[in-house]
Amino acid sequence: MSDKSKLLLIYTGGTIGMAHDKRGTLVPFDFHTQMDSFLVHDLDIEVGVHAFSDPIDSSDVNPEDWKAIGQVIVDNYQKYDGFIVLHGTDTMSYSASALSFMLEGLNKPVIFTGSQLPIGGARSDARENLMSSLEIAASKVEGRPRVTEVCVYFSGMLLRGNRSRKVQSVHFDAFESENYPPLAQAGVTIDFNQRLLAPYQTNAQLIFRHRLDTHVTILKLFPGIRKEVVDCVLNTPSIRGVVVETYGSGNAPTYDWFIQSLEAANNRGVLLYNVSQCSGGRVMLGKYESSLYLKEIGMISGGDITTEAAITKMMYLLGEVDDLKMVRYLLTTPIRGEMA
Repeated sequence: MSDKSKLLLIYTGGTIGMAHDKRGTLVPFDFHTQMDSFLVHDLDIEVGVHAFSDPIDSSDVNPEDWKAIGQVIVDNYQKYDGFIVLHGTDTMSYSASALSFMLEGLNKPVIFTGSQLPIGGARSDARENLMSSLEIAASKVEGRPRVTEVCVYFSGMLLRGNRSRKVQSVHFDAFESENYPPLAQAGVTIDFNQRLLAPYQTNAQLIFRHRLDTHVTILKLFPGIRKEVVDCVLNTPSIRGVVVETYGSGNAPTYDWFIQSLEAANNRGVLLYNVSQCSGGRVMLGKYESSLYLKEIGMISGGDITTEAAITKMMYLLGEVDDLKMVRYLLTTPIRGEMA
């Protein structure tokens, strides 16, 4: 029996899947027929391809697309050793975060990657991102997958998917993970930080948690924010949860009207999830007086979670968990390594 890894390449859309035709026009790249041009046989792996019939611009990605990606993984889970998801960069961290929650019991690599330039470009970063993602997904230790979680690979760095965020639109190092170190770094060799990787779980069974509740939103605070804006967001019909992007370590205005609006929403059962606008650091409710009242009215601390992970985690929990007390507890608890 061969130890050759079998990987499934899932092309959903994005810049990485575009190439110039003879006219110089950007058209979708045919991964089915042109994978040999990447010399994947040098990696001693077998690559299958599943391409979405209608490539998705990442700006149009929505929870139905996450379900579609997840379903492809579930349907092929026993056939392949790992999965590479080619995806547009703009919403890649949202998708990677969502899939990390949806794929409970995942015991194989699911690596999201893409590129800043089309795959056919002379200076494109696409080939390195794709080849390194394939090599990482194929890596095994004692016959078991080295990586057993949802990740983002970009520009030499393997990041935990639900810790990643896009920070650059014009440079190749487009993603960062301020609150969790890289899982691996690719140079002349690929160096894994094994102690940071999610461990292989013997007898784990994959469960696809695809019920997502999208009655959530994000409220980003800024100096001069008006009462009618805050009330409009908090009083949105059928809203169940709001990720509130606060300042620094979780601080917010102390205006009476602002406190009263938040308290009224909390008393109606709306979940208020405090996430810092800062890339690094964490929410510490009560450290300053300007956040103590948030704790007192029942706002939930997001710790060091990213906004991308916070909003997708809230969708996941509100869709899968009926008990709101349990939802509140799980929002403060790491369930897929998304927070400390």
